[in-house]
Amino acid sequence: MTEKKPQNIYQLKNGRLHPAHRHVVEEYPLRLRVNGRELATLICSPHQLNFLLVGFFRLQGFVESLDDIQSLGICADFGLAEVRLKGELPAELQPTLTSGCGTGISYNLPRQLRSDAPERLRKYTSDSLFRLMSQLAKQAEQYRSHGGIHSAAIGDENGLLLFAEDIGRHNTFDRLAGEAWFKGIELHNKMLVTSGRVSTEMVAKAARLGIGLIASRTSATDKAIKLCEQAGITLIGYLRGETLEVYSRPQQLQITTGKERIADITGVILAGGESRRMGSDKSLLPFRGARFIDHTYRTMAELFTEVIIVTNSPDLYNSIPCRKVPDIYSAQGSLAGIHSGLCHAGNDTAFIVACDMPFINPEAITQLCNRATEGDVVIPIGTHGPEPLHALYNKRCIPAMENALDAGKKRIVGFFSQVTVIEVTIADLSPIDPDEQSFLNVNTPQEYFSLRDNYPPSSGEDTPYKRKKSD
Repeated sequence: MTEKKPQNIYQLKNGRLHPAHRHVVEEYPLRLRVNGRELATLICSPHQLNFLLVGFFRLQGFVESLDDIQSLGICADFGLAEVRLKGELPAELQPTLTSGCGTGISYNLPRQLRSDAPERLRKYTSDSLFRLMSQLAKQAEQYRSHGGIHSAAIGDENGLLLFAEDIGRHNTFDRLAGEAWFKGIELHNKMLVTSGRVSTEMVAKAARLGIGLIASRTSATDKAIKLCEQAGITLIGYLRGETLEVYSRPQQLQITTGKERIADITGVILAGGESRRMGSDKSLLPFRGARFIDHTYRTMAELFTEVIIVTNSPDLYNSIPCRKVPDIYSAQGSLAGIHSGLCHAGNDTAFIVACDMPFINPEAITQLCNRATEGDVVIPIGTHGPEPLHALYNKRCIPAMENALDAGKKRIVGFFSQVTVIEVTIADLSPIDPDEQSFLNVNTPQEYFSLRDNYPPSSGEDTPYKRKKSD
């Protein structure tokens, strides 16, 4: 970006004003005339205006390809862009002032953002996200030198693909969209990182491009969060150093801490069945900004290379990037779910957990997995007895499970007498989980609302309700 001569300023030092110089960014008004019609005045930075304008037309839905732009001329001296597009513009355009810097204008909020958008299967890692933000910081020389310039970048797991900067943060999106078209870069499911606040018009533009993740060094507006959730976009704020905050679709982000995941064990989540006592599907209940099953999946994905969800309604979990498998024995309860998870697992051993246990503890799970070779079942024994929906099972259990299921027996512990069972006492786990929060589950509406009202319980406090035994 070009700069004008430094501005004469005064700096306060030692109680006195001293003459100094400071480079300041240039604010450039660009009148936009399309097909002979005055359309808008864009407040922007005066560099690579062809990228900005083409991206603007693309994101407002005025053109479908570069061929729709018949001519584009820019007179920098007069701040005027003359553009000829195929076809005619809508007879009535109702411009909306955006919350971006300057007087950005946004038309035609994508219709798919106004109602629930189709679920999209996407997956991102925190390592690739932190790397992309670091690359953005290195590129943003103007932002570091005098401030006032917003920067943005688009990339994937391999790193940065496009970079743009402008005085208006919404303009950076237009520049990226325009350059991508010129260079033939597909943006579907890519990550977008920005130095500025994320607001609704940014989400609308990102959704039009097919972006799957937006991350900012600063904050996001409340309506931007709602639109991201609606559009299937993971929204992240305060991405700095090695910290971040996730505002929507957390299940699409896998936190990679550098620790190796547990080898040779599959993580299996039982999505549940009829949930008669709850009256609705427990896995879908909202809790702390996500569904129960989203919280469970995030923890399991951090621990295991392979995660499976056992469900007869896989469409409910399209946004979770893992394999979904049905029951082999229909309507036979949790034992049938464990059996199906084991049969479909790529490893000989599986850690099984129910979807309605929002406080599963990675350290406690790891301790159980460390004893996987000791028996066919490794199960913790809590205050309320065995915890069969927070336990390890080996494929050697399958024949005994099938004998029980063929006989119509649904109790999980009913086949234990036919296999080797290793019991892990509460004393072994108490240093990790002294309050047994790992085993806390939800079965009724009263328990659910009590959980929401009381989370998080303080250390040593009784759990919000008396937990029922799972089996």
